[in-house]
Amino acid sequence: MRAFVLTGPGEYSVQEVPAPVAAPGEVVVDVERVGVCGTDMELFTGDMAYLHQGHAAYPIRPGHEWAGRVTAVGDGVAPVWVGRRVMGDTMLGCGTCHRCDRGHQHVCERRQEVGVRGNRAGALAEQIAVPVSSLHVLPGSVDAALGALVEPGGNALRAARAADALPGDRVLVLGPGTIGLLVAMFLRAAGAEIHLMGRTDDSLDFARGLGFENAWTEGSLPGLPYNAVVDASNAVHLPGLALDLVESAGRVVYVGLAGEASRIDTRTLALKDVTAVGILSASPALDATVAAYAHGTVDPRPLVAATVALEQAGAVLAGARPAGAGPGPKIHIDPRRDVPQHRPRSAGSGRS
Repeated sequence: MRAFVLTGPGEYSVQEVPAPVAAPGEVVVDVERVGVCGTDMELFTGDMAYLHQGHAAYPIRPGHEWAGRVTAVGDGVAPVWVGRRVMGDTMLGCGTCHRCDRGHQHVCERRQEVGVRGNRAGALAEQIAVPVSSLHVLPGSVDAALGALVEPGGNALRAARAADALPGDRVLVLGPGTIGLLVAMFLRAAGAEIHLMGRTDDSLDFARGLGFENAWTEGSLPGLPYNAVVDASNAVHLPGLALDLVESAGRVVYVGLAGEASRIDTRTLALKDVTAVGILSASPALDATVAAYAHGTVDPRPLVAATVALEQAGAVLAGARPAGAGPGPKIHIDPRRDVPQHRPRSAGSGRS
C-alpha cells in the first residue's frame, strides 16, 4: 500500500510499504479521510517535543485524525466489526498501570499515540492497523469528513465542558483555529455568549461568517467581564493574559500549546480564586463528539478548507495552502487512489 513517510525534518516521500496485518485484538481499516494538525506539522519540521524526549523518532508515518472502514480483524476480534465505519482514539495506554486502571489511559506514561509517539504508524496511508478497543463507530449521518473531525472535536468538547459555562455566561476563546472554533461551537450550543480573539483579519472574518460576531484582535478586545477564558492558541503570552482577563472565581482552560514555556502568575490565580484546567487528548469525549455531530448539535464541516490526495500531504505539512482552498483552517487528506479533490463548503453553511 501507499503511505506518507517522514524520514527527517522536512524530508518525506510517498512510499510503497507492506500492508498492515491485524495482530490479536486489532483491526485493519481502509482509511477514507485524515486531518492535518499542528502536531503533524511539528513532526514535519522536527520541532515536536517527543522527537527530543525520545518518545518519537524518524521515520514516522503521521496521521491521527482519521476515519475509515474496517476490512479485516485479528484473533480475538468479533467478525461483526468488518464493514463498520469507524474513527479511532489517538491515545493507546498500556492497560496495566494505575492511570489506565483509573480510566486515564490517555495520560499513561507508557502510552503509544497513533502517528505520533511510540512508533505506532499513523493514518496517512491507504490502511492502518489499530486496537479494536480504540475504535468508535460512526453512524450513517457522520460522513468521512465529520469522522476525521471527531478527534479535534473531542479535545474541544472537553475544553468547552471544562469552562463550566452556564447559559448566558460570557466566554472568551483565544485563538480561532480549528480547536478554538470547535470550542466556540460547543459552547454556543450550550447557550454561552461567545467572544473570539485572533491575530488576522482573515481568521476573524471567517469566524464572523460562522456566526461569531464578537471576534476581536488583542488591541480591540472590549473590556468586558468573562466568566471563562479558553486558551486555544500557541502564543506564549496568552496563558498569562487569559488569567488576567477572566473574572474572579471564573475558570481558565488551557488546551493550546506554545512552542516555548509560558508563564502565569500564581498569585493572580490564588487571589482571584480562579480554577485552571489543562486539557490533553480527546479520549474521554469521543463518543459525545460523535453524538453531537450525528444530531447536528455542532456542524464543523465548514472548517475544512480542502481535501487533497496523499501526494500533496508534504506540501500541506510544509504550510502550503492547496489551490482553490476555502478560508477554513483545516486541510484533509484522502489517501485512496485516484480520488478527485473535494471542494470546501462555504463558511455560511455552518451557521445554526
